[in-house]
Amino acid sequence: MQPLIDALGPDGALYVLGGTGILLVLGALVAFLKPGADPYRRLDRKGAIATGGAPAAAEAGRLRESGEKKLEKFSGFLEPQSEEELTEIKRKLQQAGYTNRDAVSLFYLSQAVLGIGMMALGGFYVWMNLGAEPPMSTTTMVLAILGPGVGGYYMPKRYIASRAKAREEEIVSGFPDSLDLMLVCIEAGQSMDQSIIRVANELQISYPALAAEFELVAYEMKAGKDKAQVFRDMADRCGVQDITSFTTVLIQSQTFGTSIADALRVYAAEMRDKRVMRAEEKANKLPTKMTLATMMLTLPPLLIILLSPSILEIMAVLSGDSSSTTF
Repeated sequence: MQPLIDALGPDGALYVLGGTGILLVLGALVAFLKPGADPYRRLDRKGAIATGGAPAAAEAGRLRESGEKKLEKFSGFLEPQSEEELTEIKRKLQQAGYTNRDAVSLFYLSQAVLGIGMMALGGFYVWMNLGAEPPMSTTTMVLAILGPGVGGYYMPKRYIASRAKAREEEIVSGFPDSLDLMLVCIEAGQSMDQSIIRVANELQISYPALAAEFELVAYEMKAGKDKAQVFRDMADRCGVQDITSFTTVLIQSQTFGTSIADALRVYAAEMRDKRVMRAEEKANKLPTKMTLATMMLTLPPLLIILLSPSILEIMAVLSGDSSSTTF
């Protein structure tokens, strides 16, 4: 650092760091403004070619482009660079409940904005403390600037992970009830499509995430999509093993021509047993957790109460003041 200090003064290292940050921001802006290939537009072009350039497909493409107008110039930076990365991030966002087609772009945008914004706040903090005594070291300045930026960049990932976990717990809790209700509807004479719609309506208040999934399944069935693929997509969006097994049961029942009511009756009973076992597991873990909390909150005050008189007496004896040892 000595050549920088000799050339630029005591804050030479900070000037170089600030100039490097400005260059990085300018490079990011160039990447923002550079147009890139949008995977969705490639799919639109393939669909238009397959349908012979139908006017309806072209009109739908124009409507989607108008909806993405604000993010269009950032598409090269806000979209994943490979099909595998696109599939993975879409699956994570769907498991967290974000199913709109702009979710991927908004996720990457939030990472960029929070990263750059928190880094700017760190730079402002360093600038406000330049004249403080004792002066900040170069390492402290770098950590104060880059640390918040890294934290802001990874904040959306942590939020998506926590939201996906909460949504998974909600789906796992409500799935046995949905199976019981679906079984009642089917045994009452309703079809599978009608049963799913009824389940979605009934679970709207208690389990909104699970109700939204069943509602989407009902819409896809109405649109004519294959039932097996519809339930596979539901299992991918939820990321819950119970729904994956449920999908397998329905596909096998449809393939072999067995009664869906019988399959649902057996699987619903199994799900109820699993819910009871999960509750028993939590109950068995409770004594261990209570023991740890009891030791941490009870033992230190008890030791203070029991040992304080003896400690004070020993201190008084050591100081030579024997008259203060009477309790």
